[in-house]
Amino acid sequence: MVQSLKLGLCHLSTLKVICEPPEIGALSFGKFRAMSNKQSSSPPLNGNAVKGSSNGNGNLGDDAKNIENMTVQQLRSKLRDVGVPAKGSKDELISALRRFLNLNNGECTTLLEEVEMENVGKRSSKRISRKDHLLNELNIEAYGSKRGKRASETSGEQLTSSSKTYRKEEISVESHQMEDARDNEVQLKVSVKAKRKVRLKNDSLNDGTTDIVDSSVSQSEPWTVFAHKKPQDGWIAYNPRSMRRPPLNENTNHLKLVSWNVNGLRALLKLDTFHALAQREKFDVLCLQETKLQERDVEAIKQSLLDGYEYSYWTCSISKLGYSGTAVISRIKPVSVRYGLGISDHDTEGRLVTVEFDDFFLLNGYVPNSGDGLRRLSYRVTQWDPSLANYMKELEKSKPVILTGDLNCAHEEIDIYNPAGNIRSAGFTFEERQSFEANFLNKGFVDTFRRQHPGVVGYTYWGYRHGGRKTNRGWRLDYFLVSESVASNVHDSYIVPDITGSDHCPIGIILKL
Repeated sequence: MVQSLKLGLCHLSTLKVICEPPEIGALSFGKFRAMSNKQSSSPPLNGNAVKGSSNGNGNLGDDAKNIENMTVQQLRSKLRDVGVPAKGSKDELISALRRFLNLNNGECTTLLEEVEMENVGKRSSKRISRKDHLLNELNIEAYGSKRGKRASETSGEQLTSSSKTYRKEEISVESHQMEDARDNEVQLKVSVKAKRKVRLKNDSLNDGTTDIVDSSVSQSEPWTVFAHKKPQDGWIAYNPRSMRRPPLNENTNHLKLVSWNVNGLRALLKLDTFHALAQREKFDVLCLQETKLQERDVEAIKQSLLDGYEYSYWTCSISKLGYSGTAVISRIKPVSVRYGLGISDHDTEGRLVTVEFDDFFLLNGYVPNSGDGLRRLSYRVTQWDPSLANYMKELEKSKPVILTGDLNCAHEEIDIYNPAGNIRSAGFTFEERQSFEANFLNKGFVDTFRRQHPGVVGYTYWGYRHGGRKTNRGWRLDYFLVSESVASNVHDSYIVPDITGSDHCPIGIILKL
């Protein structure tokens, strides 16, 4: 059988078939065995038949004496014509051609086997190394990776063997091992596909960072899902069920203040959520931003508002109708009310209402967004923020100050789901964050939520475009900043993430008086 295999493989057509690139290593060995069986039933050919095969330029035997004088191009042409790889230096090409011419001396099988094993070995090594790389990347520890590694080591040893002959049993074993490696590759592909499905379901975005999403939490409360692209040790998701402090007793004098960017008040009033918030929270003062009302709409809106809140104060944009707008709705009559900053350049968009109570000033603000292309970034950080900060410090000379509203800045990386992907997005630029810190935090105003929850990921805004609310991929843009002198009086600073109807959710504080 082995002798028939050796002699049969010397046929030129057989040589060309074997040297063709197989699709899978295991199949090449199967082809090798099948062909050997087929050739063993054919009359054997002698070495002269091969030696005298024509290449179109004459007889190889005629050129045997002139091999040393051939050019590299001629040597490669001769080798390609007989189906032998034609790569390497001139000495290597000469050696390969001489070995072919010596096929009649019994070296046919050796040459064919070495050529075939070299080609299969290269392809198998590339495939297995690629598989091992994927396994390491996905950190898969299933039995498939162990079998794949074992198959790689075994096949590598056998494919680089210097043995001159291969018994039928050896070829059969090698074939099974390659099939084993192929099976593991299929298992790997299934594993990778499943892994990718999970990633696509959970993500985002693939920007080289780790997408941490705890999907074990019920999707009926997506705000409790810990979602962050760059998590730090100790960070946890905000859960109002467990993190809101218990209510104060009736003997403790206090006020509950709530703020909400409603993103269009008329549309919100058509829903039940506005009244549901009032019934559940029972706030004393409600601050609204982005009402998008015109002055002519205010009186009609007042008639449809909440019972028991007799005092409301509205400011609307006059430079761009149906844009911006803020309001304060209160059950307590304030001492005084002011609109804007008192600077004409800042007071045409209805962005600020100040109400004075006995113990503090409450400012309801809607800070300008830097906009697409950051076209208003310079105005925001060089004019608006400093002017607002100076105004607050002037008020603070007589009473503590509380600033609330949509301040359009995620101050730190913990305040935004994807910090790396938004470093030049409005609301998270270095300039805005630095301005927020320099004009407010460094001037003695305290971020009440962050002081109470230093390592908690809690968002207040989720964009509609990518359905961020369903996966809790948001920003914390809404704040209560208070004078340091009353920071210790803040009993609770919290987020109300389950209230829908806007791309923002309400926030609140309970202030002991």
